Amino acid sequence: MNEKIERLRDIKRVAKDGGGKDKIDKEHAKGKLTARERINALFDEGTFQEFNMLVKHKIGAAGDGIVIGHGLVNGRRVCAFAHDVTVLGASQGYFHGKKLYKIYEFALKFQVPIIGLNDSPGARVLRPELAGSDDPYRVSDEKHAGVVFYMNTKASGVIPQISAILGNCTGGSVYSPALTDFIFMVDNISHMFITGPKVIESVTGEKISMEDLGSSKVHTQKTGVADLRFENEVLCFDNIKKLLSFLPSNCYQNPPILAECDDFNRLNDKIEDIIPYDPSKPYDMKRVIYEIVDNGDFFEVKPEYAKEIITGFARFNGHPFGIVANQPIEKAGCMTINSSWKQARFIRFCNNFNIPILLLVDTPGYLPGKDQEHNAIIRHGAKTLYALSEADVPKIAILIRKVYGGAALGMGVLPGFGTDMVFALPYAEIGAMGAEQAVNLFYKDEINNADDKKTFKIQKVKEYKEHYSDTFAFASDVTYVEDIIEPGEMRGVVINSYQLLKNKAKRKRDIKFGNIPL
Repeated sequence: MNEKIERLRDIKRVAKDGGGKDKIDKEHAKGKLTARERINALFDEGTFQEFNMLVKHKIGAAGDGIVIGHGLVNGRRVCAFAHDVTVLGASQGYFHGKKLYKIYEFALKFQVPIIGLNDSPGARVLRPELAGSDDPYRVSDEKHAGVVFYMNTKASGVIPQISAILGNCTGGSVYSPALTDFIFMVDNISHMFITGPKVIESVTGEKISMEDLGSSKVHTQKTGVADLRFENEVLCFDNIKKLLSFLPSNCYQNPPILAECDDFNRLNDKIEDIIPYDPSKPYDMKRVIYEIVDNGDFFEVKPEYAKEIITGFARFNGHPFGIVANQPIEKAGCMTINSSWKQARFIRFCNNFNIPILLLVDTPGYLPGKDQEHNAIIRHGAKTLYALSEADVPKIAILIRKVYGGAALGMGVLPGFGTDMVFALPYAEIGAMGAEQAVNLFYKDEINNADDKKTFKIQKVKEYKEHYSDTFAFASDVTYVEDIIEPGEMRGVVINSYQLLKNKAKRKRDIKFGNIPL
């Protein structure tokens, strides 16, 4: 018995070192952690239970390039995997794929979030005489790395899926994260692409570096594939933990509520100084968000992509909310192709996981122009309408300054989109278009024929504004706006409204709402 136990300890000691000290030192020299160092940084100390550590240990490839298991993250049960690049380069062979598929099955079966720490070049490529049953393309087993996308899709909308890209990930190792809910990257070490620079050069002759092709900046700023990027891996893991704190473990639960929260009755007098009265003047909507949420704590998602729309998580009286807000300092807060996609997918995620939504509205409408039209703003804008119509979680909208035309639909302000409560500030405007544009359209000939064109136009703009910008007259004519409120009352209105809305009848959870990457 003692001999067997000592033998087990020796084997596990070797297995935990992965590919050995030389390969570990090589990863450290790149500024990277190893797979098990990553697991230790993410999970509460001593809580991670690893599965199948000894697979392939007889041939010196213990674990087959991947670590899988479960443990506690800030006291919450979570499943995870971490590619071990020190063993067979973390390439995905048969047993590697079996382990990856297995941990997804466990997460889905036991209804807990899954976190993927990705650092893999994708499918294992072997010399034909060496491949055998380790070749993922030469097996008849349905459960392997090549079809983990099936498990990503089955888990979509049922359990939260979070991916961290922590190395040079290609092929299947980027398609799988792309099917998850959130992707985090780390500057200088993270790269994502379907085909790498060498393949591109051999096929097309184009020379490009890995950084220019698929770095963290590329995917957080240009493509929108990734949500957030960080200076180092520890910061990345800290923010994964923070994101998890807003989310339920599965679609059948409500998000976790913090007992200790900000003052319920706190007023926000600073907001009056943040928002200019003139609807054409810009301001930073994030300053408004920081003022009204609990403790000024806002976890923004995709902050560097499509900045004209803001998406992220915060709490009101301890309750998690998803916030969607126009950003007047970016493209005047216009709605665009990219912002529509960003907004729609965020709304669908919140709907999947029972997270109420707050819409902060201040936009002149959809961005006009040939580029927007030719790149299918109609189709992309329709995604937002679909997401808003589909979402049956509590929804509150606050019209802050203006909303014109189709943007009133895209921001869920008009009745018929299932927004439960709509409020407006005293200087809010709503109409088919802004006063200047309307006057130019309707009075073009009169302006041209007027003796004093400037004075005539100013008068007509004034008349238009008096008709469409009189919030009090507007409130007198409609019932879909619950109340006209002062700027400092915004926080209290959200909190009080949710006390009623949290009892909103929920849909039957046997109806599947996946979080497709739109």
